[in-house]
Amino acid sequence: MERITRGVRVVTDSTTYLPPRLLHELGVEVVSLYVGWEGEMRRELDYDDLDSFYHRLRESETLPTTSQPSVGDFRTIYEPALEAGDDIVSIHIAAGLSGTCESAREAARALAAEGHPGTIAVVDGETGGGGLGCLVLAAAEAVRRGADRKQVVEAVANARQELEMWFCLDTLENLRRGGRIGAEQALVGSALRVKPILTFGTEIAPVGRVRTRSRAIARMEAYLDELHDRRATDWIVQHAQAPGDAERLVAHGTELFGFPPLFCTQVGPVLGAHLGSGVLVGGLTPNPG
Repeated sequence: MERITRGVRVVTDSTTYLPPRLLHELGVEVVSLYVGWEGEMRRELDYDDLDSFYHRLRESETLPTTSQPSVGDFRTIYEPALEAGDDIVSIHIAAGLSGTCESAREAARALAAEGHPGTIAVVDGETGGGGLGCLVLAAAEAVRRGADRKQVVEAVANARQELEMWFCLDTLENLRRGGRIGAEQALVGSALRVKPILTFGTEIAPVGRVRTRSRAIARMEAYLDELHDRRATDWIVQHAQAPGDAERLVAHGTELFGFPPLFCTQVGPVLGAHLGSGVLVGGLTPNPG
């Protein structure tokens, strides 16, 4: 007999950089993007030595290539969940930055056409990195509360409306070289010699710029202050090869909010390839009103 109420599985991609232990505890499945040099593409999830990756990134004359998961990669995760009697909410990096959502949708369409049971809702997270991780956590919490597929999608949409992400870079050079400058074109040129501060949404957009790394970190601390004043409910920190700066933000935020970040992790190869080493990301989920 077919189940009256179907369970919900949450699927995401490797660009959340959530702690693997946390993903396992929440039962979230992860589809990996790909990255590599000179056509030697590897799954992002298979890079276990980030120090070596970022060293090569700094030394290489060419940027690595990144690629979305294949339709087959999604089918490998989707099919067992559908056959087990569950619906799926699949949440991914902004479609304006990656073809990951389109691969997921193609897989969902193919499985539906083949008559597989259940429904797959593919959600464009309209962000990446820790911001995407926050949306995944919101989805997993909704599932824990017993939400159905539509309610989980609604929980993700609500979380996205409350989400803000700022980050600072040592340079825009990797974004420029990779053709991912987008809305922050005004910062190219002379701005390559300053420390840009940007937001991470459907595209990467400028917030401001400062002259030194120390001022950039101070501005990120001030951003934590602003979000605390706006009654932020949660906050996160991510970095790429900047553990000291990350620790400084964690210490400041923990004292400010009275509780630690949801997670503090290092950005992996796919986003790291475009942002470069030295990036530090601060993400918050403000409570509107």
